[in-house]
Amino acid sequence: MSYTLQIGDRAPNFENLLSTEGKRCGQKDFNCKPFKVIFFTCNHCPYVTGSDELTREVAEEFQDSAVFIGVNSNSENTYEEDSYQNMVKRMESFRFPWVYLHDETQEMAIDYGALKTPHFFIFNESWKLIYTGRNTDNPRDISQKTSNDLYIALDQATKDEDISIPVTNPIGCNIKWEGKPAHWMPPEACDLI
Repeated sequence: MSYTLQIGDRAPNFENLLSTEGKRCGQKDFNCKPFKVIFFTCNHCPYVTGSDELTREVAEEFQDSAVFIGVNSNSENTYEEDSYQNMVKRMESFRFPWVYLHDETQEMAIDYGALKTPHFFIFNESWKLIYTGRNTDNPRDISQKTSNDLYIALDQATKDEDISIPVTNPIGCNIKWEGKPAHWMPPEACDLI
């Protein structure tokens, strides 16, 4: 069995995650649009902060057909900047067009096999995985990017086309696991391609 979800896998259920708006949310709360983009993110990673505006552009472009759900699974004991309180401050400052959930137990990151921040998963209407990987090939400095992988995948999906490249390697910082050194990754975690 692979560490991370594979194309065609159904999204593992999640529930009772606290949003930055103070609401408890679960998978059932995001059936409002045909496509769901779940992405593992955080507050401090330069690959996240360097590409958040590109993610905003994609989210706004596809706002009628896709709901974007950011999930912070990082341990605040490893990086205090990734605490829930700092998540709230970041959303208040930047007003991103997505729901931002706190995966305090890190269970969702384990269930989905999140490798990096950011790591994107696109699911169709029946919550089957149709794309996994990166937003772009240079998330740290989008002025140097040569690909728009997330945009292309959503564009093809919303046109009912097969996604030409359904798997890319996420580029970013590793998830910060509770009780582990900052750069630790599970031994079975590896690049997708």
